[in-house]
Amino acid sequence: MLRVHIGCAAAGLLLTVAVASAQTRDVIPATGGNITIIPVYHGSLQVVHANHVIDVDPAAPANFTGLQAPAIILVTDIHDDHLDAGLVGRLRTPMTAIVAPSAAAGQLQGSTVMANGETRSVMGLTIEAVPMYNLVRGPSAGQLFHTKGRGNGYIVTVGGKRLYFAGDTECVPEMKALTNIDVAFIPMILPYTMPPSEAAECVKAFKPKIVYPYHYMGADMSEFTTALQGTGIEVRLREWYTTTAK
Repeated sequence: MLRVHIGCAAAGLLLTVAVASAQTRDVIPATGGNITIIPVYHGSLQVVHANHVIDVDPAAPANFTGLQAPAIILVTDIHDDHLDAGLVGRLRTPMTAIVAPSAAAGQLQGSTVMANGETRSVMGLTIEAVPMYNLVRGPSAGQLFHTKGRGNGYIVTVGGKRLYFAGDTECVPEMKALTNIDVAFIPMILPYTMPPSEAAECVKAFKPKIVYPYHYMGADMSEFTTALQGTGIEVRLREWYTTTAK
């Protein structure tokens, strides 16, 4: 892993940019043991803490081979890079809890449905559903790629840390109003979500301690890291575009 520190002398603040190879297992100190973050592909990842294993948006071509079976699967939306009922079916065990918005739940038998703004306890973890939607971007005039209320971002509290998985969204007011986020996963791809510069401005608003750009295929990450210089927010750049889990 290459670790680059970019300082802002005038402000006396620091931006930390961590660059790593594919399938890096990041460690975040937490209560009851470390949290391990495993990027898998695009918007798919696994989070491990003690006996909790969480898969987020497992969807082809993401390959979870060799990773632990999930206790919880979070699904954010109906699009096929987030909802893959076949892969979910292969990953789940009889004990796996699946959390999804109502628009996706019909394809996921036995899932727990959450609506925007709802908080639930699932397998001993607190999960909050956060609105994710487009404000202005859509396939044509008067249409949006993601309408408000259809999909969920999620905040999961695990090991005393609040992890935010934004899903497909623009910089909506609900995101900017978030507080006490330890780790955030933020999308930045056009035309479906937002450009890196806009994503950076949103991150500045709610100030997570650590931010992972994800769901960024082809986007220029230098725009994002440059915009966050001097904020004290740690930016972790990871390789999300390999399909082989190691």
